[in-house]
Amino acid sequence: MEPKAPKITDVARLAGVSTATVSRALSKPETVAESTRNTVLAAAEKAGYRVNLSARNLRRQRTGAIVVLVPNLGNPFFSEILAGIETALSEVDINMLVVDTRQAHTKPQLVLEYLHATRADGIIALDGSLPDEILSVASSGTGAPPIIFACEWTPKGEFSSVRANNTHGAELAIAHLAGLGHRRIGMLTGPQDNVLTHTRSAGVRLEMARCGFALDPSHLFSGDFTLESGARAAQEWLELDQRPSALFCQSDQMAFGFISELARNDVSVPDDVSVVGFDDIDIARRFIPALTTVRQPRKKLGLCAARMLIDHVRTNTSPAIETTILEVELIVRDSTKAFAG
Repeated sequence: MEPKAPKITDVARLAGVSTATVSRALSKPETVAESTRNTVLAAAEKAGYRVNLSARNLRRQRTGAIVVLVPNLGNPFFSEILAGIETALSEVDINMLVVDTRQAHTKPQLVLEYLHATRADGIIALDGSLPDEILSVASSGTGAPPIIFACEWTPKGEFSSVRANNTHGAELAIAHLAGLGHRRIGMLTGPQDNVLTHTRSAGVRLEMARCGFALDPSHLFSGDFTLESGARAAQEWLELDQRPSALFCQSDQMAFGFISELARNDVSVPDDVSVVGFDDIDIARRFIPALTTVRQPRKKLGLCAARMLIDHVRTNTSPAIETTILEVELIVRDSTKAFAG
C-alpha cells in the first residue's frame, strides 16, 4: 500500500499553528511574520508537503509566470541579468519565460501575444526599442500585465525601470583616460536611437568639458553594440591621419571587436591606443589584453527589476512609475596605459 500524501493538517501539527496560518504562509507569505513563515516552510519540508502551484495560481487568477523580453539572446551581456531575475522569481515559485525580441519590429504579434494576463503575470523588458504598437498596448490599462524595464528603458518614460548610472559610467571612463594624459579621446557609440547611447554620450561630453577639451568629430565612430561594429570602427581608426590615442567603447563587445581587428593589423593595445569598454561581461578579465571597463551590477539589475515586479503582481496594483538607478564602477585592467606622447 502506498503511503498517504501529507496534508495541510500534518504541516499545521508539526508547525504548531492552525491550518489557516499554514495556508496563508504558503499562499500569501507576505501576510505572516517571517518567523512563522520559516517555521511553516520547515514543517512542510519535513512532512514532504508540496504546494499545488497550478491550483494555487488558478485560485489567484494568475499564470505563475513572468515573461522577459530580451533584444538578443546571443549577447552574453544579458546572462547575469537573467540570472538575477531567475534568483528573485525562484524565491516565490514563479517561472520565467524568455522571449527574443529581435523580430518585434517586423512581427510585433510575436510579442503582443504575451501582453495579456492569461499568458503572463508580468513582464520585464530588457529592450528599450520596442515599437510603439507594443508599448501602446502595454500602457493601455486594458488588462495588460505590469511591465518593468531593466537596463534599457523607453525614452518617453511611461514605465518603471531599473538601470545603471550610464552617464556617470561614461564620465569615469573619460576621467580615467584623461588622468593617463590622453587628450585625443575617441568614442565608439551604440545605435543612434538607443537610450544607452544617448546617456553614455552625454557623460563623455560632460567629462571632456570638465577636462577642458572636446570630442573631435573625426574621432566619433558609430556602432551597434556588436563585435562586428567594433571591427569596422578599427578599420576606420586605421584610415585616420590623426588617430585618437584612446577610445571609449560604449560596450565591451565593441571593444573586443575593435581590439581584435587592430591585432590583425599589428596594432597593439594599449601601446598604440588605450581602450575602455562598458559592461564588464565575464570575458573582459580574460581577454588579451584584459579590458579596462565600466562594471554594471548586472545581476542586481535583474534582482531589483524582478522584485519590483513581484510586489506589483502580489498586490495586484498598477505600478506607479518609478526609476531605480544603480551605481557603476570603473575596473582598471591592461587595455589602458599612460599616454607616451
